[in-house]
Amino acid sequence: MKSADDLKRMLHDMDHRSYPSYKQTKGEYRFDGYILSIDHVQGDPFASPSRVSVRVDGARAGFPPEFRAGKHRRTALEDELARRFARAIKKNDRRGSGSGKSGLISSSRPGQEVLERTCCRIDPDSGEVVFRMEIGFPAFGRSINAGELIHMLFELLPEYVKSALTYHKDKHDSYMEVLNLADDRLAIRKALDERGLAAFVADGAILPRRSGVSDLPMEKAVPFRSPDSLKVTLSLPHAGEITGMGIKRGITLIVGGGYHGKSTLLQALEKGVYDHIKGDGREYVITESTAMKIRSEDGRCVHSEDISLFISNLPDGRDAGNFSTEDASGSTSQAANVIEAAECGAGTLLIDEDTCATNFMVRDELMQRVINKDKEPITPFIDRMRYIFDSFGISCVLAAGSSGAFFGVADTVIQMDSYVPYDITDRARSEYEKAGYRPPDDTEGQEPDFNRVISRCGIFGDGDRVKVRSHGRDGFSIDHEEVDVRYLEQLVDNEQTLALAQTVKLAVLDIIDGSTTFRGVLDRIEKRLETDGPEALCKRMPVCGYARPRRQEIAAALNRCRFLRIARK
Repeated sequence: MKSADDLKRMLHDMDHRSYPSYKQTKGEYRFDGYILSIDHVQGDPFASPSRVSVRVDGARAGFPPEFRAGKHRRTALEDELARRFARAIKKNDRRGSGSGKSGLISSSRPGQEVLERTCCRIDPDSGEVVFRMEIGFPAFGRSINAGELIHMLFELLPEYVKSALTYHKDKHDSYMEVLNLADDRLAIRKALDERGLAAFVADGAILPRRSGVSDLPMEKAVPFRSPDSLKVTLSLPHAGEITGMGIKRGITLIVGGGYHGKSTLLQALEKGVYDHIKGDGREYVITESTAMKIRSEDGRCVHSEDISLFISNLPDGRDAGNFSTEDASGSTSQAANVIEAAECGAGTLLIDEDTCATNFMVRDELMQRVINKDKEPITPFIDRMRYIFDSFGISCVLAAGSSGAFFGVADTVIQMDSYVPYDITDRARSEYEKAGYRPPDDTEGQEPDFNRVISRCGIFGDGDRVKVRSHGRDGFSIDHEEVDVRYLEQLVDNEQTLALAQTVKLAVLDIIDGSTTFRGVLDRIEKRLETDGPEALCKRMPVCGYARPRRQEIAAALNRCRFLRIARK
């Protein structure tokens, strides 16, 4: 292995040469306290930045073994180191000094959620820290600016490594805050299962966000306060006893006037499948990890899905038990979304009436009188909610404000009034009965057939040449094939979208065999990610920029790939 001095001499010698000469620097170099690896060198100053990583020996990094005891702690620590590194970079932002991406040092910049990322990985046994980043090798026009790169690699980077990637005794308490919070969140998740809860919202939580473009907590927001009848107390290993609202498994209805907090509560529950950092306000808003947001999605494709639980007797003669379309309506798309959620193992459906197809959700009594049942192919969701829970154990949390018909099927009714929740279950049932409403048909249906198989599509050539691009959180493309995921509202980071694209590529090239069921493909992907981490998505070499998506979003992405062939076995 070459030394840091070797790299410095090499850079001095190539100063002002043509930019491609930088490629000679590829390799590993031993610095004081870590190994620098230049993994890929950009072709010119305007290309994607060079990929660089550092490896800090466990003894040198110095993080105590208890810091990485358990995956939840290790992920929390990796997340914290990524945040510290990002803050260090921000203090010395040198973009703009030179051509193209000259002077750029970038890595993941985590948001409010704690995600498993490729940028920082800690070995559970040795404690070795590997950190990955991108660096724009500096240039004058298209000539090498060696002096600037020497400054970046020999002055800035060592300081970043020392401040962010090594243990500092004087910061012990701040590390422990992160790890203790991770322990407490894990304890809450275990308590959900033990107590039959779908979610927990702690008293004092701040649910509203600052704005539509900021996920930071709103200033002067009303702290959450649980109704006494729904209050539960949990004993956590570090925070001690905390109280909050427990949402029981079953059917929960969130109601209230406009602007009183229905959607705000539901959105907090959507994001509660992830852990949140201290100061977010939702640190102790925890939803069971498989919960899935469901909505209508006009225009999406559907592949051979059995939506007969909701749709039958289609006027064009199509088989609802093997339904495919390139342009789903609001009702058929939402029916497919519910069935696909069940297929991928979702334990809770989260639904906001505002984003639903009205005719899919409920048909009022007058409409039923005017339009005979035999002329309506849709069995509304309200008639299947109880069956779905009783038969499949899938709970539902529904935010609704327009129809009291849902009172007849709900186990719990929560009214949001000026962002304060009230348990009005008994009053809602009483008024429901006084108004003479008839209970929903609550009919049983035939269990959906999940026996679908994905076949190799054959559209990709050489796997190494398949181009993947991300369009923020809206979608991605694989070899010019576009996949729209803008309505997957539980995606919280652009790195998840890019990881989804790589996951689909991995599935098509390495996992799909034409005989394994859709569920089986998901299982194989999950096993690969669990064994190798999100690095499994990096075919040639691990890179920064991927955050592990959930099984639910992987399934949703595959179902939205128009180029895949998914058919009945």
